[in-house]
Amino acid sequence: MTSQEDEPGDWRVTVSFADRPDAERGRLLFLPQKVADETRRRLGSRIAVGGGDSQVFLYAGTESAAREAERFARDVLAQHDLEAQFALHRWHPLEEEWQDPDVPMPRTDAEREAERQRLRAEETAESQDSGVAQWEARAELRSHHDAVGLAARLRAEGRPVVQRWKFLVVAANNEADAQEIASQIRREAPPGATVRAEHSRVDFPFMGF
Repeated sequence: MTSQEDEPGDWRVTVSFADRPDAERGRLLFLPQKVADETRRRLGSRIAVGGGDSQVFLYAGTESAAREAERFARDVLAQHDLEAQFALHRWHPLEEEWQDPDVPMPRTDAEREAERQRLRAEETAESQDSGVAQWEARAELRSHHDAVGLAARLRAEGRPVVQRWKFLVVAANNEADAQEIASQIRREAPPGATVRAEHSRVDFPFMGF
């Protein structure tokens, strides 16, 4: 049986430096071609290196690989008299954000469905509290005529639609609703439409749908 530590996923070690120059020095030290052969064999191809401002990110596919990368990073920085703070996080595929590894991950279909329902309720509550829809379905039609016709049909169903030239935006209060609206548009739109669901970029008032 696979242990929790070795379950595949996306893990990240965040190495925070005092400033950007130190972060760039650290990033260069972590590159595969810069490390000793023994370390390269130890880490293999399990680690990817990224960076941003005064931080360096070490990405791994399991917790054990991430913790090995952290030990490696601490050793390298100590050898070069560089100081940094370390943090370990795991990507939560339903929350879509990096979280503390102590946060339990849903493991069964029932737990995953419960997590989706919880997120859906939180997003809807955020829309209600702010008065602005948090998600939307966006569509690009092949022509202005197609966009006008589809917008009229959606409005007749009570959907809050913004139509600009051949583009449509339909408000939603959570991701699940946005995906459902996007699927409906794909079914009803003429061939050639491009449709996607995403976080809202238009300030729709909360419609309670």
